[in-house]
Amino acid sequence: MKRQVDVHQHLWPPALVEELRRRRQPPYLDGWVLHLDGEPPYSVDPGDHDLPRRAGQEDGLVLLSLSSPLGIESLAPAEAHGLLDAWHGFADDLPADYGLWAAPALVEPDLDGLEKVLAHDRVHGLQVPATALATPIALEALAPILAVAQQVDLPVLVHPGPAADPATDQPNWWPALTSYVAQQSAAWHSWHVAGRSLLPTLRIAFVALAGLAPLHHERLAQRGGSLGAIDRHVYYETSSYRTQAIDAMSRVVGVDPLVNGSDRPYAEPTDPGLGEALSRAILVANPHHLLTGGTR
Repeated sequence: MKRQVDVHQHLWPPALVEELRRRRQPPYLDGWVLHLDGEPPYSVDPGDHDLPRRAGQEDGLVLLSLSSPLGIESLAPAEAHGLLDAWHGFADDLPADYGLWAAPALVEPDLDGLEKVLAHDRVHGLQVPATALATPIALEALAPILAVAQQVDLPVLVHPGPAADPATDQPNWWPALTSYVAQQSAAWHSWHVAGRSLLPTLRIAFVALAGLAPLHHERLAQRGGSLGAIDRHVYYETSSYRTQAIDAMSRVVGVDPLVNGSDRPYAEPTDPGLGEALSRAILVANPHHLLTGGTR
């Protein structure tokens, strides 16, 4: 029987924590206080990054995601490599119920090295920051990296990247409700315009229901665009949303593209409350199809 899957959680390995503590410019850790450009200092709970403690809370397969708002993928190569190596090295230490999304260096991509990382049996796909898909032209530039995932038949997860503007006078939740949502929407629209023609078989999932971008299809039509046919290889991860948003999305894109993700420890897993059949589709069947391409 297929297991429940949570395609989106965060947990930092000790090696990554140490690399972040060695830094003196964002992103860096001062003890357990995280400093980023564009966001207020954030006090991290060490227990959130304790793998044995977290494993006791889970049921099924959990995929861990590099925190793209850190901006590691876009650092200069000399800065990025140690951090990315620490992240990818985590795959060697994960128990069977955990997997990893790989992360690329965006400034000087090593496509051969990325392919080797994707071959690890604990790596289930490639994550990219939404800021790297902010426009169709940006998507075209990113396409060679995405093509590596397509070539090895693994999916891509689009996750919010660094917050766009400093918001130190705002609540800690501000970026998650403003910059992150806008990034996901822009990335989805870029994919809608240019993605499928560049990468005809890539399975791609957008965190946080793509910032609810498909719900704007009526406005898209009024402004000269069209939602068009539903792309069966595009998926929408549910983290931080519940019954109303998930129900609204299902009415536009259907149930099959909706996949369970929690964003733990920043949000908690939740049942959408829309019935047993839909819950099983989102928690079990659809994530397996995203990860393997197999029959739903």
